[in-house]
Amino acid sequence: MTMRVDLPEETLAGVLARAFGNRSFLIGLVITLLILAVALVSFVWTPYDVTRLVIADKAQAPSWAHWFGTDHFGRDILSMVMVGARNSIAVALVAVGIGMGIGVPLGALAAARGGLADEALMRVNDVVFAFPALLSAIMITAIFGPGAVNAIIAIGIFNIPVFARVARAGALAIWAREFILAARAAGKGMTRITVEHILPNIATLLLVQGTIQFALGILAEAGLSYVGLGAQPPMPSWGRMLFDAQTRMVTAPWMAIFPGMAIVITVLGLNLLGDGIADILDPKSRRRR
Repeated sequence: MTMRVDLPEETLAGVLARAFGNRSFLIGLVITLLILAVALVSFVWTPYDVTRLVIADKAQAPSWAHWFGTDHFGRDILSMVMVGARNSIAVALVAVGIGMGIGVPLGALAAARGGLADEALMRVNDVVFAFPALLSAIMITAIFGPGAVNAIIAIGIFNIPVFARVARAGALAIWAREFILAARAAGKGMTRITVEHILPNIATLLLVQGTIQFALGILAEAGLSYVGLGAQPPMPSWGRMLFDAQTRMVTAPWMAIFPGMAIVITVLGLNLLGDGIADILDPKSRRRR
């Protein structure tokens, strides 16, 4: 299914009214904005220094002094969750940007050229897609060592074929439309048609896919950090916090509960936001309502 973005008979007020009437969009937007606010606040303030070890306060249960408790080194878990949000969002955002920035032009080019160029690009795309982010990260870190930058590269490489496939599928459907034939008859070239007509009409598909890949990027970053390939200590990461908590589930369950909840809530919010955006911008969905 291809969704059109151009809304010639609709005002901005109508779009906003439909957006604020969409429960999925509102819930997802609120959750996403709260997580972003927490990440931004962590740049200037956290309750405690996340790099400071206080062995005397280790493994303390949640209290007024430490709302989320402390870990096995006496670090404040609330502060670590806040900084972990910043790291997870940064990694996922840059990785999605890499995937979209490279994958969309490749997919649009494959749809526009067709023939041998399309076949060659898609086969290369299939080869890259065959390597999951974790396997790519293992190969990259084997050469350059573990770290957040290498995690970004691995997740970004995995996102390229995803966006390339979405862009190609959407673009192929648009190339068959009558107004594209009219544009070609008017003398417009392939590049101009792609920029002026193809990309605006697949923007909704790319936006929704971007929110999905953003959520998956956060999960991938947590997974890479869990196995030691993401952000390295002393920099907190949600995945690393879960790794540290796995042997203390009975004695200090809060060490796993709060970072785990942060991952679940963030991914849920992004998925709800993506579903809401799809409902709002899909004209077929609007007609059904």
